Amino acid sequence: MQRAMNLFRTSAIIAVSVFIISSTAAVAQSQSKNAKRLAKATKEAQKAAQVLTEIMNVPDQAIPQRLLDKAEAVAIFPGVIKAGFILGGRAGDGVISRRVKGGWSPPAFFNLAGGSFGLQIGASKTDFVLLFMNEDALNGLLKDKFEIGGEGSVAAGPVGRSTSASTDALLKAGIVSYSRTKGAFAGLELKGVVISPDNNDNLAVYGKKGNEILSPTQQLKMTQVPAGVRIVPKTLARYSVRR
Repeated sequence: MQRAMNLFRTSAIIAVSVFIISSTAAVAQSQSKNAKRLAKATKEAQKAAQVLTEIMNVPDQAIPQRLLDKAEAVAIFPGVIKAGFILGGRAGDGVISRRVKGGWSPPAFFNLAGGSFGLQIGASKTDFVLLFMNEDALNGLLKDKFEIGGEGSVAAGPVGRSTSASTDALLKAGIVSYSRTKGAFAGLELKGVVISPDNNDNLAVYGKKGNEILSPTQQLKMTQVPAGVRIVPKTLARYSVRR
C-alpha cells in the first residue's frame, strides 16, 4: 500500500513538473513571437514615416496640402511587391492612422493584396499612399476586409502645388490614391485591391485588433504606443493638423 502511495505521489510530482515546464515554455515562446512581431511592426512604422517624409519634402511633387488636410485617415504601404509572369499580383504591409483631435491616432497595421492580369515579367516595388476622405470610406476600414474600387470609390490624386481645380473635384471622392515607383510619384487608379487588418501585429503591439485601434470610441493614449511606432502619427502631424 505504501509503495502504491509513493508511486502515486511520484507520478503526480512528475505530471505537475511537466505541466509547469510546458507552460513556461509556451509563455516564453509566446513572448518571443510577440517580441519578433513588435520588431517587425516598428520597422514597418519607420518605413512608412520615411516614405511620407520623402514625398512631402518635395512640394512640387507632393500631396496637395488642401487635400491632405481634408483626409480623415491616411494609409501608407511601403515597398509593395508586384511580381509574376502572365498572372501577377500585389502584396505588402503597411499602416493606417486616422485623424483625432489635435493629431493622429496610433497606426493600425494592415495588409494589402490584389490580383492583376496581363503580360508581366519581372518584379517591382511600389509605395502606396491612400487618403480616406470621409466617414464612409473610414468606416470601411473597420471591417474584416475592404476592397478598394469595389466597396470604396477611388480616384487618382493630383500632385504638386498648382492643382486647386482638380483638388476641389476630388474632395468628394471616398479614397484618393497615389503610388511611387523608382522615385516617380503620381496619382493612381487603384482597383481590385483588398486591404485587411494584420491582427497578429496589432495584437502583439497593442493587445487590440485593427478595428478597435481605428475606432473613434476606443482611442489609445500615446503612452500605450511603443516608442518606435509613434513615429507615424508624429510624422503625419508634421504635415497636417486640424486646430
